[in-house]
Amino acid sequence: MIVAITGGTGFIGKKLVLRHLDRGDQVRLISRRAKTEVDLPGDVTVYQADLADRNTNLVPFVDGADILYHCAGEVRDPGRMYAVYVEGTTKLVDAAAGRIGHWVQLSSVGVYGPHYRGIIAEDALENPIGIYEETKVCADHIVIDGAGRSKFTCTILRPSNVFGPAMKNRSLFKLITAVDKKIFFFIGKPGAVANYIPVDNVVEALLRCGTVEAAKGRIYNLSDHCTVEELIKVIAQSLAKPIPRFRLPEAPVRLLARMLGRIPGFPLTESRVNALTSRAVYSCQRIHHELNYRHPVSLEAGFRQLVEAWKQAA
Repeated sequence: MIVAITGGTGFIGKKLVLRHLDRGDQVRLISRRAKTEVDLPGDVTVYQADLADRNTNLVPFVDGADILYHCAGEVRDPGRMYAVYVEGTTKLVDAAAGRIGHWVQLSSVGVYGPHYRGIIAEDALENPIGIYEETKVCADHIVIDGAGRSKFTCTILRPSNVFGPAMKNRSLFKLITAVDKKIFFFIGKPGAVANYIPVDNVVEALLRCGTVEAAKGRIYNLSDHCTVEELIKVIAQSLAKPIPRFRLPEAPVRLLARMLGRIPGFPLTESRVNALTSRAVYSCQRIHHELNYRHPVSLEAGFRQLVEAWKQAA
């Protein structure tokens, strides 16, 4: 099987590359770095190019691929998000027309917009807030529309907060530091929900989206959840530190975050308050039932691995 992966040197994509190599598949990836700079086995074919460059020829990369995984992402530079997610996806769809078998699109539950209560399933209305979420949902529709007219099938996978030791996002490491230094405190009433998914689980779900016939033409959420209290307990126990008990009411903390959250270095932001008080859950029932997917790594095991990585880096 020939597999083409955008974002194949990234946090998720690299693990997906290795998983397909273990299956004996031929793997291609596209990267802005030269093959000599890519830390992957030598039998991976690397096309050095920038997906956001309008002059990039993507045909050799996609031609003849049985599965194309579109995992390329931009989470830090808003100026590149439109170029990567909208223009880049449009070019990739044009190149893939009549040349690939199946497309797997790595999206995000962020396309549903902010939710603080209830269960969010795949039929929820899309209500993206922010340039990242807006361009991600736009990319999803470009792929769906392109598949309808370009002779390939597609699947959309929408994970929640993906985490693992190699992640670039440092927010969970900062949370671990706060628990270690005994400065963490709970916000609002007990029972808030933390929605996360270990990176190895995302790779397993991507593989199923690419290889299981029932996935074609479908959209899947992917998430796991626990209470914030359970999450902090796992972190504290992994650190051999006392489990935090201090709790502040939500309203004054939210007001403080709104007033001071934009000051560089200030630890409280509205997004962090939202994360520690939300009670929304992203349903995974569809991927469980249709693709027989089960989480290979539990949230507890994933967070314990993350704490061990934090210890090694400290």
